[in-house]
Amino acid sequence: MRYVVTILIAIAVVMLAYLLCENFILLTVRRVKLGNRLRIAQISDIHKKRYQGDNMLIAYRIEHEKPDLIFVTGDLVSRTETDFTIDRGLLNELCRIAPVYMIFGNHEQSLPENEQEKLLKMLAETDVVLLRNSSASVEIGGRIFNICGIEPHYTTYKKGRSYRDLDRITADDIREMVGFPRGETLLLAHNPIFGREYAEWGADYTFSGHVHGGAVRLFGVGLLSPERTFFPRYTKGVYDIGEMKLCVSAGIGKLRAFNPPEIVVYDI
Repeated sequence: MRYVVTILIAIAVVMLAYLLCENFILLTVRRVKLGNRLRIAQISDIHKKRYQGDNMLIAYRIEHEKPDLIFVTGDLVSRTETDFTIDRGLLNELCRIAPVYMIFGNHEQSLPENEQEKLLKMLAETDVVLLRNSSASVEIGGRIFNICGIEPHYTTYKKGRSYRDLDRITADDIREMVGFPRGETLLLAHNPIFGREYAEWGADYTFSGHVHGGAVRLFGVGLLSPERTFFPRYTKGVYDIGEMKLCVSAGIGKLRAFNPPEIVVYDI
């Protein structure tokens, strides 16, 4: 019996050490090969996570991958943040590496008005392209990409204090936000739950985050969404929906288990 107890204690210590490492030290790079002519680095849901104080580790890892484009797919900050100095430093470093395109997530949307204005002012002082129901075109390697970013109403995330009866978006709603897709279309959409609607709209690739990989992952399955939904459909990885690829990052911030923080690098 003593040996069994000793083994159980040892396992518990190892698990605790791993979880501490996962939440405070680890930063992985997940590479996904879907083609070979364009490289995109995606980061999402940093929230209040800080590596070595200034988050430059994120930039160093991305620079090593030599991306053509960098996507920041929402929740760069948390709604309770008031100081964006570290975020500015990271974005400036990322802009030095490659063009950066960013969308707001639900946390940027729910910042107090004065803090959101402060964030917008900070972003305007960088070279980041902020897409708020807007689009931009870029030519790389002879291919023209239409990069769109949507920002649906906050009630798709939460209504008051409730996560029940949330609003949804349709392909028609997306057309009202950013028009019809043109050419090879890359959609930045924070919430992956509307994957089928993004495909119906006509995106070729959609880049999302929000779900934090399901917070806890067991046997490759995410357990919980921010909306308190168990076993959400899209949590981490690439999902084929019709002709579209839905590319979901597990993000970097928030507490997690068996679900390491990640930068995702796609070759498309």
